[in-house]
Order: sequence, then structure tokens, then C-alpha cells
Amino acid sequence: MDYFTTTSAASRRTAGAIIIGIYEGGKLGAAAKDVDAASGKQLSKLAKSGDVSGSLGKCAVLSSLKSVRAQRVVVVGLGKISEFSVSRFRRASAAATSALDGSKVKDIVTFLTLEDVADVDAYYLARHSVQSIGDALYRFNEMKSGKKPAAMPLKKIGFGIKSRSDADEATRGAKHADAIVASMNLAKDLGNLPPNVCTPSYLARTAQGLARKYRDLVTSIVSEAEMKKLGMHSLLSVTAGSVEPAKLIVMKYKGAGKAPPAVLVGKGITFDSGGISLKPGPGMDEMKYDMCGAASVIATMAAVASLKLPINVTAIVPACENLPSGTATRPGDIVKSMSGHTIEILNTDAEGRLILCDALTYARRFKPDVMIDVATLTGACVIALGHHHTAVMSNSVELASTIVGAGVSADDLAWHMPMTEEYDRQLKSNFADFANVGGRDGGAITAACFLGNFTKGIDWAHLDIAGTAWQSGAKKGGTGRPVPLLTEFLLARANALP
Repeated sequence: MDYFTTTSAASRRTAGAIIIGIYEGGKLGAAAKDVDAASGKQLSKLAKSGDVSGSLGKCAVLSSLKSVRAQRVVVVGLGKISEFSVSRFRRASAAATSALDGSKVKDIVTFLTLEDVADVDAYYLARHSVQSIGDALYRFNEMKSGKKPAAMPLKKIGFGIKSRSDADEATRGAKHADAIVASMNLAKDLGNLPPNVCTPSYLARTAQGLARKYRDLVTSIVSEAEMKKLGMHSLLSVTAGSVEPAKLIVMKYKGAGKAPPAVLVGKGITFDSGGISLKPGPGMDEMKYDMCGAASVIATMAAVASLKLPINVTAIVPACENLPSGTATRPGDIVKSMSGHTIEILNTDAEGRLILCDALTYARRFKPDVMIDVATLTGACVIALGHHHTAVMSNSVELASTIVGAGVSADDLAWHMPMTEEYDRQLKSNFADFANVGGRDGGAITAACFLGNFTKGIDWAHLDIAGTAWQSGAKKGGTGRPVPLLTEFLLARANALP
């Protein structure tokens, strides 16, 4: 995709389509005022008649407006001017793009970037525009037979800017967003693929393919035999019921010499039946999304490599299936983790923490400066936060605050939850060092406390994305979250933000 900026008036801009906004009550946005004046008050008349609306996300596509050079003018509702925010800006941008679905538009110029959004500069306005457009354009048709629907042949996206001094930052925001969108699409694709295709081996091949694409990225795969030698019996207990071999994927990006890396660990359960503690049947198909932590970590590595950030980042992905069989781990079994801790497995459906604990222990060999694990870990997190915020739990208040702040900037929201010793005591076991579950109460937090036992002495945060990694219903599919949050966090560490 090509990106450009313009200071020209909306009415004077030649394009396949321009996007302008109108607020509730018929108040015209910055570019809409110009188009209205050039067209002889046509927009004002349409607003009065109700043919264009200021309701958030409501769109009208107009063509052949008098004295307006663009072939199409998309007028999108921005809602109440007093409530206009980043999230509403993004919803309006996505709606305007969707309104052009099925058209043959090759270039779009959005003038929504001229609107005032509190605490948001030209860099983030351009970045949020590209991400919103990318979200709206995403389609997953890989598994469908027959002729695929034609995609919009969009090649150029332009942004209205208030002054030429904003051009460089807007262009940088667009380029960063381009890498984020491509990585989010990768994460969505991996999540949306069926579990008979996206196996642990498929994830490994995907990571190896990225290493071939980017020179500074190296991928290696640890086999089950090697895991056994390393003492990863906790991880191996989860894959015991499956014929698919588990993989430990290790991706290393070096952009900063010998500096200690940031380590990302992603849960890669490519299908989770619950094991012997079998899940209920309804909705079990969505357990193909239990590898979205892995998908987001792999995709974030692609973004980092694409942007050539001056930073060292290592990603570790424990990937396997959790299935019942005659060889599957049973409730009541006790296993020894790579760290030497013994774990009483009370519920085989609490398997994510069993693979992550060995991956976190393995990560210590890289002497990380900071470590973040990402996992669709608990249904309890969905009960606590719904589908809007990713849960953040950490042994460092400063790290948690930084991650939450990155989520605000990226509009990929997260919420800091407590993680104190009272919750940790719920994991007490009569027969092992600790159990893998601590009861229903505070389930998302006790899961984090379990992982905390393997991260002592390292600044570490746990992101529970069970409620944000995918959506159900008519729009079922992967969201690509938290790739924007993770990329924002790493952009900041690399001093690559304005």
C-alpha cells in the first residue's frame, strides 16, 4: 500500500473516494464544511432531509457532487461532537471503508484526520486510520471453494493534514500501521484456520517462513525428544493424548547487538478439547482459537522484523494439542516441570499454564530484560472483563502500567488486575508443590499466580486475552489482538515513537 498526505481542500482532491464526517445535529466536520461550500450547500440540504446522518458509523456514498473532484464522497456519521474519541474515530473510519465494499476504488483520501481528537496527534490519527481501514478490508476465504469475492483493489491511502509540518509524522504513523495490519492479518489467519490445518507443525513452519523472509530473524524448533531431555514434563503432559507432535518454537530477532532481549511467550494450544476434563460440546469449535497467544506473538515478531526496530526480541511458543485418549494425562496425575517444581493436575482443562510454565523456565536462558506471556488462559477472565479489555497481571507495577498505557495509545485496551499472595495460597496441594487450579474464585488471577512461580527475579507480565482474541456470533473470527498493544510496547522500548 502507498501512503501520502495532503493539505489541499477536500473538494479539490482528485480520488476514487474521499471520506468526510458529520456530527449529530447536522454539524459538519472540517472537510465537510469545504465540500458543502463547494457544492452549493448540498450536504446541508441532505442533512436536513435525513439523507445523510450524524449517527456514529452511518454512511452515505455520494457521487458527482457539484464542484467536487472526487468520484465518490463517503459521508460518515461521527456521533456527538462532545463524545468524539479515538475509538469513535476508528469506528467511523472502518464504517466508511465498509461502505465502499464491492466498489473498484483504487485510492482513498480520508479527511477524518482533520477532526480534533483529544490527545491524539497526526502520527496516531494516520496510524489508527490505516488500522481501521485494514480491519474493514480483512477477509478470510482461504477454506472456501469456488470463486472468491473480489477484494477492493485499493492501492493508495491519503490523509488530510492541517499543516505540512505534520506530514512526516503522519507518514511514519501510516508505515507503522502498515506493518501492524499485515501482522494482525497473519494472527487472524492463523486463528481462523481450522485445527486440522493449523497444527503445531503448521505454526512451526509459519515461524520458519518468517525467518526466511526477514534477515534479522532466526527460528529454531525444539522437538518432543529434546523437550524430554530438558525436563519439560509439564508441557509434555498436555500433549500426551495427541498423535500430533508438540513443538517449542523459538524466534530470535536481533536489532540491538548484545543488549538483553524482551521475551514474548505465546500459548499455542492449536485445539483444546479440555483433555480428560472434557469441555461441553456447544462452542467447542472455537477452541481452535486457543492458540491466539501464539499467533499474536509470532505476528508481533513479523511486525518488529518488518520495521527493523533497533531492539532485541525473542519469542517462545509452546505448541501442542490437548486431546483425550488412552495415553492422556488424568486428573490427579503429578508431573515435574522443567524448573523442578512438581504440579498436581486437578483439571486437565487448565492446560495452558502447564505448557507456559516450562516455556517461561526455558526463556530464562536468554537472560531477558523483560518477559511477557500472552494466552487465552481462562474463561474466568471473560467473566471479569468481558470482551473489551485484555487482563494484565504482573510482578511489576511499573511494567503493568507501561503495558496498560501502550494499550491506550494503540486503542487495544488492557486492564491491570491484582496478583497478591492471598490468591497464590489457593494453589496449595497436599501432594505436590502446588496444584494447577485454585478453585472458581479469582480464577484468572490464580492462573497468573501459578505462572508467577516460574518468573521470580524477572520483570514479567501475563496477558490473558481469552475475551479479546476472537469474537463469536455472526462476525466470528480472530481479532488480531493484542498485536497492536505488543507492537506499541516494543516501538516505545525501541524509541521509535514520535
